[in-house]
Amino acid sequence: MSKAAREKGSSITRVLEIIEIVSKADRPMSPADLAFHLDIPKPSIHRLLNQLQAEDFIQLNMRGLVVPGNRMQSIALGVLYNNRFKALRQAILAQLTEQIGETCGISIPNGADMIYYDRVQNASPIQVHLPIGSHTPISATASGKLYLSSLSKTRCQKIIEKMPLQRYARNTITQVEALHADIQQIKRSGIATDNEEFIDGMVAIAVPIQNAQGKLFACLFAHAPVIRMSLAQLLTFAPRLEEAALELAELLDDNASNSELLK
Repeated sequence: MSKAAREKGSSITRVLEIIEIVSKADRPMSPADLAFHLDIPKPSIHRLLNQLQAEDFIQLNMRGLVVPGNRMQSIALGVLYNNRFKALRQAILAQLTEQIGETCGISIPNGADMIYYDRVQNASPIQVHLPIGSHTPISATASGKLYLSSLSKTRCQKIIEKMPLQRYARNTITQVEALHADIQQIKRSGIATDNEEFIDGMVAIAVPIQNAQGKLFACLFAHAPVIRMSLAQLLTFAPRLEEAALELAELLDDNASNSELLK
């Protein structure tokens, strides 16, 4: 093998190692952190990061730390959706949707958003259409507020106080104190609600899908147009959602990582 081929292979390996460590990191990393952990000279890490940023695989946040870019997230979502658990996951969602009569699905946290990872729609011609891959705000959705309630009080507080509480619908919570109070109630009950906070005319509930250690790694939701079902009516199905969330969590192997269900 020629020297050029070896160097090219080494560069590709380094790029893949950067993508791997950024995708697995539990916090944004600095270029210096990456250089240290991957044993890559600082000039080389900056060159590789610049290339990855130009191609939208990574981004730098306001503090100059490395976070996944749009293309990395798109690849991850594609890998997650096309997997060996898809048929069983869809069967659980389909049964739940039939029992409730409304659209049910799974969302996963993604920074300040939630991503609609999977869902089964009901057969009614009147429905709220949010396709797979849709991004929804964590401050105005049942799944998003459920995710916030799973964080430590300090981390949750910092996120809420720094994010703009934009009004999306008639009942969107736009006051920090009111959102804190709502999240504390969710933490106590384990069930989150969206009472026309994201979309006018839509209500939703969500329960956590947790691993064996009790850590939330996804949310199971159901939503409905208010002309067909009130929030109070939807809440009567919360126990069935919790049962389905346990079924989904049981897809995890005892030795699996937190995200095995979604792989």
